[in-house]
Amino acid sequence: MNFNASSFSRRTCLLALLAVLPCAHVAAQSAWPNRPIRILVPAPAGGASDMIARTVAESVRKSTNQTVLVENKPGAGGIIAVETMLGAPRDGYTFVLSPNSLVTENPHSYKFRFDPFKDLAPVAEVASVALVLVADPGLPLANITEMVAYVKARPAKTSYASYSPGTLSHLKGMQFSKAAGLSMEHVGYKGSPPALQDLMGGQVQFMFDGMGTSLPLIKNSKVRALAVTSAKRSPYLPDVPTLAEAGFPELSQIMGTTIWSTPDVPLEIRDKFRQELLKAISTPSVKSQLAALGMDAGNPSQTIPDLEKALKQDNEHTGQMLRSINYKPQ
Repeated sequence: MNFNASSFSRRTCLLALLAVLPCAHVAAQSAWPNRPIRILVPAPAGGASDMIARTVAESVRKSTNQTVLVENKPGAGGIIAVETMLGAPRDGYTFVLSPNSLVTENPHSYKFRFDPFKDLAPVAEVASVALVLVADPGLPLANITEMVAYVKARPAKTSYASYSPGTLSHLKGMQFSKAAGLSMEHVGYKGSPPALQDLMGGQVQFMFDGMGTSLPLIKNSKVRALAVTSAKRSPYLPDVPTLAEAGFPELSQIMGTTIWSTPDVPLEIRDKFRQELLKAISTPSVKSQLAALGMDAGNPSQTIPDLEKALKQDNEHTGQMLRSINYKPQ
């Protein structure tokens, strides 16, 4: 037998290395997080999603003693933020926080280079909020009935803003126009703040916006609230009627906000981050911060299968609704 000590030594080292690698992989997962976490937000600073992300990020930072960075990637209905995440290492340190319209409404308006139900994995729904129909306070109207009469008297001479074309803000405005028999021009923006700025300046007249960004302006009489999309009146705007009260019950809708990962990020890491998020939204301070923005914290008892089922149902419902009004993506 020809014994080669050098070859035997190399084989021994290789086998030892292969034995250690799985342990190192497990150790890396169990140590998560051991470096900064990134949360990408498809909205500009100051928007509702941005405020949710920063509120949750601060709670996670305190709990894990690790930096949590919020990066704004606005535009294109969330595509920029998602593609940034898809281009990052799949190691559980890059996530996207976005309204659920990312997978329920936006796919009907944008051509994605990814499949939102195959390439994205929801980690946790962290907040929910009603939309509110707001108007330029300088207009001579105070309620939905007066709004409808005002717009009908000026066919094709009024406009409504959205925080991005193809998003729930846009589609709700279009759906309302169809239901009320109105002719209004749509003007899309890259986020709520610039849209609200033009609304206050009189460049556009109306907008369906997330309550988080509009609520402070409503309270300061910078914009006028006409109706909310929740099924019941919002405790944050108890004097503002619902769309159902105004005769449009089919337009009732609550907008959830979810943090997404990718399916190939280790399940152990996704579960750990999920537990941190559920801990955050169960914290009284986080709940109160969200409430100050007119938002409700997510339901900690909601399971991932239940969330996935709800998202798919909403996607199908939106598709049916858009077909019924002959919607054509812009």
